Amino acid sequence: MVLVLAFGALTGWQVADRSSAADQVVTHSQPLSQNATEIYRSLADADTTAASGFLLAGGEPREVRQRYQDDLANAAQLLTQAAAQSAGAGRAQTWIDQLNQQLPVYSGLVETARTNDRQGLPLGAAYLSYASNQMQSQLLPAAQHLSDAELARLNQDYADAQATPWAAYVLGALLLAGLLWVQVRLFRRTNRVLNLGLLGATGALLATLLWLTVGVLAADSALSDSLEHGSTPLQALNLARVDSLQARTAENLNLVARGSTTQYADQWTKTSAADSGALANAQQLAPSGAAADIKAARDQFSLWTQRHTAADAKNNAGDYQGALDGTVGSGADSAQPAFLALDQDLANAVKVEQADFLSAAKNGRDATGTVVYAAAVLALLGAAGVLRGIGRRLAEFR
Repeated sequence: MVLVLAFGALTGWQVADRSSAADQVVTHSQPLSQNATEIYRSLADADTTAASGFLLAGGEPREVRQRYQDDLANAAQLLTQAAAQSAGAGRAQTWIDQLNQQLPVYSGLVETARTNDRQGLPLGAAYLSYASNQMQSQLLPAAQHLSDAELARLNQDYADAQATPWAAYVLGALLLAGLLWVQVRLFRRTNRVLNLGLLGATGALLATLLWLTVGVLAADSALSDSLEHGSTPLQALNLARVDSLQARTAENLNLVARGSTTQYADQWTKTSAADSGALANAQQLAPSGAAADIKAARDQFSLWTQRHTAADAKNNAGDYQGALDGTVGSGADSAQPAFLALDQDLANAVKVEQADFLSAAKNGRDATGTVVYAAAVLALLGAAGVLRGIGRRLAEFR
């Protein structure tokens, strides 16, 4: 009887532990992982937009300036949330502190670059290049480390949420074998085929194991679905968004440099090639609901690269204004509209994949919700059956 109650308690504890880990995936680790990626994206987009605004100088549209400010505000807000949820512990806090310290320094350098440029001073380009270098060498690596730390936590929560409750299965199998052995022994000694108490305990034990198995399989299926059609495609999609921003930053800074270095042209070649591969991978992994948006993004990427090639040819031929108009202008032949459309298409796909993740992960979390209660009730019934079955036999011998 005690072992039957222990089995019910053990089953309930292991299932509750799995459910808690699944809840962590839904409410904590995945949102934190996505927020960390969004911090990276916001910082990269701020760097890209700052370079675009600098190139436009006095003609900088209000929406470009607003996008830059929104990026910084979004990154700051998400860093505040991440700091609160990390509770000051772990390596994640180290990267959060580093980003909080460096973000005002970066924005100050950008403002200095803007001020110098509006005064016609050549130091503006140097300040902007230095600010971008700080972003690329310090802020973005710190943001990547933060993203990696949160992703590791997410993977651990997934592993805990899908852990097989072996202890419950082993104890259940031993108890089942023990109950069958006792009933066989009683049959041989008393020639009574049925012992209703022990038979009921056996049925309760089998029902618990069956209920546990069905719940675990349903939870594993839903969690695997959330990983395959939500979390994993999101990671690929986020990488494509970041590569697009990095390519755009290199494209803009190449014009800021005005031919003084080939660093940014080489960076464009490298990052645009990486982005092409990342977009292809994102489309391959995408669920059906996001496939159309990613296909549209790939079409915009092709258009963007064509317009970049045309603008770059003008720049190499000495037509700086033509290259500027073809890169950050608002005309029909500019790379700017294509890049913005690509970025919006990817943002739309992120919303779809995030929704798919949440739906499947919540199903995985809730699939074992009734197992804990069922294990408790059936364990009590099983213990009562053992007590009744053994008690009656003992009474017969008195």
